[in-house]
Amino acid sequence: MERLNNYGWYFLLIAMAGDLLVSFILSLFYGGYSNMKMSISALGNPASPVRIPFNIWMLVEGILFLLALPAIYNRFRQVSIGVTNTMLVFIAAFAVGACIFTCFFSVNETKDTVTVASRIHGVGSVVGFMLFLFVPLLMAILSFKGQNGVNGVISVISFILAIVSFTLFVMSDKPEFGNSIIGNEGLWQRLNLAFMYLPLAVVSIENIVMNN
Repeated sequence: MERLNNYGWYFLLIAMAGDLLVSFILSLFYGGYSNMKMSISALGNPASPVRIPFNIWMLVEGILFLLALPAIYNRFRQVSIGVTNTMLVFIAAFAVGACIFTCFFSVNETKDTVTVASRIHGVGSVVGFMLFLFVPLLMAILSFKGQNGVNGVISVISFILAIVSFTLFVMSDKPEFGNSIIGNEGLWQRLNLAFMYLPLAVVSIENIVMNN
Protein backbone atom coordinates (compact mmCIF):
# COMPACT_ATOMS: atom_id res chain seq x y z
CA MET A 1 0.00 0.00 0.00
CA GLU A 2 2.87 2.37 0.77
CA ARG A 3 4.25 1.89 -2.74
CA LEU A 4 0.85 2.68 -4.23
CA ASN A 5 0.75 5.86 -2.14
CA ASN A 6 4.18 6.83 -3.45
CA TYR A 7 3.70 5.88 -7.09
CA GLY A 8 -0.04 6.44 -7.38
CA TRP A 9 0.42 10.02 -8.56
CA TYR A 10 2.70 8.85 -11.35
CA PHE A 11 0.11 6.23 -12.35
CA LEU A 12 -2.62 8.88 -12.39
CA LEU A 13 -0.59 11.35 -14.43
CA ILE A 14 0.42 8.68 -16.95
CA ALA A 15 -3.20 7.52 -17.33
CA MET A 16 -4.53 11.03 -17.95
CA ALA A 17 -1.74 12.24 -20.24
CA GLY A 18 -1.69 8.92 -22.05
CA ASP A 19 -5.41 9.07 -22.75
CA LEU A 20 -4.83 12.09 -24.98
CA LEU A 21 -1.32 11.38 -26.25
CA VAL A 22 -1.66 7.67 -27.07
CA SER A 23 -4.88 8.24 -29.00
CA PHE A 24 -3.20 10.99 -31.04
CA ILE A 25 -0.14 8.85 -31.80
CA LEU A 26 -2.25 5.85 -32.83
CA SER A 27 -4.42 8.05 -35.05
CA LEU A 28 -1.34 8.72 -37.21
CA PHE A 29 -1.44 5.07 -38.27
CA TYR A 30 -5.16 5.02 -39.05
CA GLY A 31 -5.80 6.40 -42.52
CA GLY A 32 -8.97 8.45 -42.73
CA TYR A 33 -9.24 8.92 -38.96
CA SER A 34 -9.90 12.50 -37.83
CA ASN A 35 -9.04 13.64 -34.30
CA MET A 36 -11.42 16.54 -34.79
CA LYS A 37 -14.39 14.57 -36.06
CA MET A 38 -14.09 11.08 -34.53
CA SER A 39 -14.26 9.86 -30.96
CA ILE A 40 -11.28 8.25 -29.26
CA SER A 41 -13.08 4.91 -28.94
CA ALA A 42 -13.39 4.73 -32.76
CA LEU A 43 -9.71 3.76 -32.75
CA GLY A 44 -10.78 0.41 -31.34
CA ASN A 45 -13.45 -0.49 -33.89
CA PRO A 46 -13.12 -3.90 -35.64
CA ALA A 47 -11.86 -2.33 -38.88
CA SER A 48 -9.21 -0.18 -37.19
CA PRO A 49 -5.55 -1.03 -38.00
CA VAL A 50 -4.58 0.09 -34.49
CA ARG A 51 -7.33 -1.79 -32.69
CA ILE A 52 -5.04 -4.15 -30.75
CA PRO A 53 -2.59 -1.55 -29.35
CA PHE A 54 -5.50 0.78 -28.61
CA ASN A 55 -7.43 -1.87 -26.67
CA ILE A 56 -4.31 -2.89 -24.75
CA TRP A 57 -3.72 0.74 -23.81
CA MET A 58 -7.32 1.19 -22.63
CA LEU A 59 -6.89 -1.81 -20.32
CA VAL A 60 -3.61 -0.41 -19.00
CA GLU A 61 -5.14 3.04 -18.57
CA GLY A 62 -8.03 1.68 -16.53
CA ILE A 63 -5.66 -0.30 -14.31
CA LEU A 64 -3.48 2.80 -13.78
CA PHE A 65 -6.51 4.79 -12.64
CA LEU A 66 -7.42 2.04 -10.17
CA LEU A 67 -3.85 1.80 -8.86
CA ALA A 68 -3.90 5.56 -8.20
CA LEU A 69 -6.91 5.38 -5.88
CA PRO A 70 -4.95 4.64 -2.65
CA ALA A 71 -2.78 7.74 -3.18
CA ILE A 72 -5.83 9.94 -3.76
CA TYR A 73 -7.53 8.49 -0.69
CA ASN A 74 -4.48 9.02 1.50
CA ARG A 75 -4.14 12.63 0.30
CA PHE A 76 -7.72 13.76 0.90
CA ARG A 77 -9.24 11.44 3.54
CA GLN A 78 -8.48 13.84 6.39
CA VAL A 79 -10.10 16.73 4.54
CA SER A 80 -13.43 14.95 4.00
CA ILE A 81 -13.78 11.18 4.03
CA GLY A 82 -17.26 11.35 2.48
CA VAL A 83 -16.32 13.55 -0.48
CA THR A 84 -13.10 11.59 -0.98
CA ASN A 85 -14.87 8.22 -1.08
CA THR A 86 -17.46 9.60 -3.50
CA MET A 87 -14.70 10.84 -5.79
CA LEU A 88 -12.94 7.48 -5.63
CA VAL A 89 -16.14 5.71 -6.68
CA PHE A 90 -16.56 8.09 -9.61
CA ILE A 91 -12.96 7.60 -10.76
CA ALA A 92 -13.24 3.81 -10.39
CA ALA A 93 -16.48 3.82 -12.44
CA PHE A 94 -14.70 5.74 -15.18
CA ALA A 95 -11.70 3.40 -15.06
CA VAL A 96 -13.93 0.36 -15.49
CA GLY A 97 -16.77 1.69 -17.65
CA ALA A 98 -14.92 4.05 -19.99
CA CYS A 99 -11.49 2.38 -20.09
CA ILE A 100 -11.47 -1.34 -19.26
CA PHE A 101 -14.86 -1.99 -20.88
CA THR A 102 -13.58 -0.28 -24.04
CA CYS A 103 -10.82 -2.90 -24.24
CA PHE A 104 -13.29 -5.78 -24.34
CA PHE A 105 -16.40 -4.17 -25.84
CA SER A 106 -15.60 -1.96 -28.83
CA VAL A 107 -17.71 0.38 -30.89
CA ASN A 108 -18.36 -0.44 -34.54
CA GLU A 109 -16.93 1.34 -37.58
CA THR A 110 -20.21 3.18 -38.07
CA LYS A 111 -22.83 4.18 -35.50
CA ASP A 112 -25.55 2.65 -37.66
CA THR A 113 -24.26 -0.83 -36.78
CA VAL A 114 -25.32 -1.83 -33.27
CA THR A 115 -24.11 -4.98 -31.53
CA VAL A 116 -24.18 -6.29 -27.97
CA ALA A 117 -20.55 -5.22 -27.56
CA SER A 118 -21.24 -1.68 -28.78
CA ARG A 119 -24.26 -1.40 -26.44
CA ILE A 120 -22.18 -2.48 -23.44
CA HIS A 121 -19.47 -0.04 -24.49
CA GLY A 122 -22.02 2.73 -24.80
CA VAL A 123 -23.53 2.16 -21.36
CA GLY A 124 -20.11 1.86 -19.70
CA SER A 125 -18.80 5.01 -21.35
CA VAL A 126 -21.88 7.07 -20.57
CA VAL A 127 -21.88 6.07 -16.90
CA GLY A 128 -18.12 6.55 -16.62
CA PHE A 129 -18.10 9.97 -18.28
CA MET A 130 -21.18 11.22 -16.44
CA LEU A 131 -19.66 10.38 -13.05
CA PHE A 132 -16.14 11.58 -13.84
CA LEU A 133 -17.67 14.85 -15.02
CA PHE A 134 -18.24 15.73 -11.34
CA VAL A 135 -14.70 14.92 -10.20
CA PRO A 136 -13.53 18.54 -10.76
CA LEU A 137 -16.44 19.74 -8.60
CA LEU A 138 -15.51 17.30 -5.83
CA MET A 139 -11.89 18.41 -6.18
CA ALA A 140 -13.05 22.01 -5.75
CA ILE A 141 -14.85 21.11 -2.53
CA LEU A 142 -11.81 19.26 -1.18
CA SER A 143 -9.47 22.08 -2.19
CA PHE A 144 -11.52 24.81 -0.52
CA LYS A 145 -12.04 22.69 2.59
CA GLY A 146 -8.29 22.07 2.65
CA GLN A 147 -7.58 25.81 2.45
CA ASN A 148 -6.14 25.57 -1.08
CA GLY A 149 -7.93 28.39 -2.85
CA VAL A 150 -5.84 28.29 -6.03
CA ASN A 151 -6.62 24.63 -6.72
CA GLY A 152 -10.23 25.31 -5.75
CA VAL A 153 -10.58 28.02 -8.38
CA ILE A 154 -8.83 25.86 -11.00
CA SER A 155 -11.23 23.02 -10.19
CA VAL A 156 -14.34 25.21 -10.43
CA ILE A 157 -13.27 26.65 -13.79
CA SER A 158 -12.40 23.14 -15.00
CA PHE A 159 -15.82 21.86 -13.93
CA ILE A 160 -17.64 24.63 -15.82
CA LEU A 161 -15.57 24.09 -18.96
CA ALA A 162 -16.00 20.32 -18.66
CA ILE A 163 -19.79 20.75 -18.53
CA VAL A 164 -19.74 23.04 -21.58
CA SER A 165 -17.47 20.74 -23.64
CA PHE A 166 -19.45 17.65 -22.61
CA THR A 167 -22.68 19.34 -23.73
CA LEU A 168 -21.10 20.16 -27.09
CA PHE A 169 -19.79 16.58 -27.31
CA VAL A 170 -23.34 15.25 -26.89
CA MET A 171 -24.74 17.79 -29.36
CA SER A 172 -22.08 16.88 -31.95
CA ASP A 173 -23.85 13.59 -32.61
CA LYS A 174 -26.97 15.37 -33.86
CA PRO A 175 -27.33 15.46 -37.69
CA GLU A 176 -28.27 19.16 -37.71
CA PHE A 177 -24.86 20.11 -36.31
CA GLY A 178 -22.85 17.84 -38.62
CA ASN A 179 -21.51 20.64 -40.84
CA SER A 180 -20.86 23.16 -38.06
CA ILE A 181 -18.09 23.52 -35.49
CA ILE A 182 -20.39 21.79 -33.00
CA GLY A 183 -20.17 18.66 -35.17
CA ASN A 184 -16.50 18.15 -34.21
CA GLU A 185 -17.14 15.20 -31.90
CA GLY A 186 -13.47 14.33 -31.43
CA LEU A 187 -12.52 17.89 -30.51
CA TRP A 188 -15.18 18.25 -27.82
CA GLN A 189 -14.45 14.83 -26.34
CA ARG A 190 -10.75 15.60 -26.03
CA LEU A 191 -11.40 19.04 -24.53
CA ASN A 192 -13.88 17.48 -22.12
CA LEU A 193 -11.27 14.96 -20.98
CA ALA A 194 -8.61 17.67 -20.63
CA PHE A 195 -10.84 19.82 -18.41
CA MET A 196 -11.97 16.83 -16.32
CA TYR A 197 -8.37 15.76 -15.82
CA LEU A 198 -6.83 19.17 -15.10
CA PRO A 199 -7.53 19.42 -11.34
CA LEU A 200 -6.20 15.89 -10.74
CA ALA A 201 -3.17 16.64 -12.92
CA VAL A 202 -2.35 19.73 -10.86
CA VAL A 203 -2.59 17.77 -7.60
CA SER A 204 -0.56 14.90 -9.06
CA ILE A 205 2.27 17.22 -10.04
CA GLU A 206 2.16 18.93 -6.63
CA ASN A 207 2.45 15.62 -4.80
CA ILE A 208 5.20 14.30 -7.06
CA VAL A 209 7.22 17.49 -6.47
CA MET A 210 6.65 17.34 -2.70
CA ASN A 211 7.60 13.67 -2.48
CA ASN A 212 10.85 14.35 -4.29
